[in-house]
Amino acid sequence: MSTVVVGYVPKPEGEAALDKAIEEARLRGSDLVVVHSYRAHGDEGEPDLADARAKLDASGVGYDLRQLVRGLEASEDLVSVAASSQADLIVIGLRRRTPVGKLILGSNAQRVLLDAHCPVLAVKA
Repeated sequence: MSTVVVGYVPKPEGEAALDKAIEEARLRGSDLVVVHSYRAHGDEGEPDLADARAKLDASGVGYDLRQLVRGLEASEDLVSVAASSQADLIVIGLRRRTPVGKLILGSNAQRVLLDAHCPVLAVKA
């Protein structure tokens, strides 16, 4: 069975990526792997992903939600999970940038685009 992998953060760009990934998984008849990668700082607990879980449960798509707390960049985690899952597609969200910021794509997004073994779909919030 095919797999769609999505990078998720609880922000507008993460929500847009999750919505599109659910849509793509339905269209392809694929399972969905949701990757939330973050670095823990001090006494911070795990981010609350209850809204994302509720959306995924309601979608009817089979999914695996992975929270990765490591020292790697989010892009490295995402590409690694996509490779190990033999993903057919990676979905990422992009945030709005200023005209000058548009000259330089976000570093995580750029790394995913350059390092991914499969197609990458980038969506805006």
